Amino acid sequence: MNFRKYLFCFVTLLISVHDQIKAQVIEGQFSYFGFLDNREYARSGRFSQTIFGNRISPEIGFKLDSSSRIRVGFNALYEFGSKSNKFFDDIQPVIYYQYQHKSTEFFVGSFPRVGLLDDYPRSLLSDTLNYYRPNIEGLLTKFETENFRETIWLDWTSRQSNTNRETFLFGFSGKYKFKPFFISHHAYMFHNAKAAISFPGDFVEDNGAVMVELGVDLSHRGILDSLIFSVGGIMSIERNRLLTSSFDLPKGFISNIYLGYKKFSLQNTFYTGQGHQVINGDKFYTSKNYDRIDLGWTALKAKNLEGKFIFSYHFVDGVTDNQQAFLLRYNLFGSKKLK
Repeated sequence: MNFRKYLFCFVTLLISVHDQIKAQVIEGQFSYFGFLDNREYARSGRFSQTIFGNRISPEIGFKLDSSSRIRVGFNALYEFGSKSNKFFDDIQPVIYYQYQHKSTEFFVGSFPRVGLLDDYPRSLLSDTLNYYRPNIEGLLTKFETENFRETIWLDWTSRQSNTNRETFLFGFSGKYKFKPFFISHHAYMFHNAKAAISFPGDFVEDNGAVMVELGVDLSHRGILDSLIFSVGGIMSIERNRLLTSSFDLPKGFISNIYLGYKKFSLQNTFYTGQGHQVINGDKFYTSKNYDRIDLGWTALKAKNLEGKFIFSYHFVDGVTDNQQAFLLRYNLFGSKKLK
């Protein structure tokens, strides 16, 4: 479906819903995400590339009552220089129901992942997903208080057909604070099943990881705005059912240090242990020893707008790779009571 047809269907749906639903408030939201991510990974033998483009995501919908809302829209990608001869390279629908009451939040549909799974470490979910898979298609529920948070989610990534495999991700994460200390956990499983018509040598694959950390948050206790230390462990889960009925369980140690002062930040992540083959994770964790330093500068900070430069250095396999990124996000919200 091309962009004009999609837009026509989108407007037709809004008119139809507007005529039938007895809502009090109509809401709108427009999000822009611009990105330049230059990855120089050749020294370690990983995939070097430059990811350069932008996304827009308009949404409109109704607030049904104090707890419920329905939104429809789309998330569209255009990569600079793609020469695809299309107005957008990729358009994904945004259609979801959201329930929010006190400490509980629930989503069902196709909804943006930003703000919901941002805390996942790269060892489990690579930041490349932000560029190419911006939506969760499925379910997410979150319970959060001042000192406790737990999130459970299901992302259905491929529906089974004669030729397409059935794939989905299921995960959960949480954080418990007993100030200034905290315990956090992140986990998910990727299930890669067969297509409806099987072929010789085909197999079912299970892949995922779990990470648990103990840390201390000393932010706003001195000259620094943020000062966070944590240590923990990672265990990945790997099984190819064609070859074995048992799981491979590589393990390792990880530590994190994050410092923030006004517009500047520094983060160091160190890993040592066995190499992991986490399909949706950062490929640097296939190595037994890995250290990453991120230097950040928030160059733009205004109402609904943030632009940040990040300079990253990857110390792995006896060499140093580097990465330079600029990320710009703009969000505009609005609502109006209906007569």
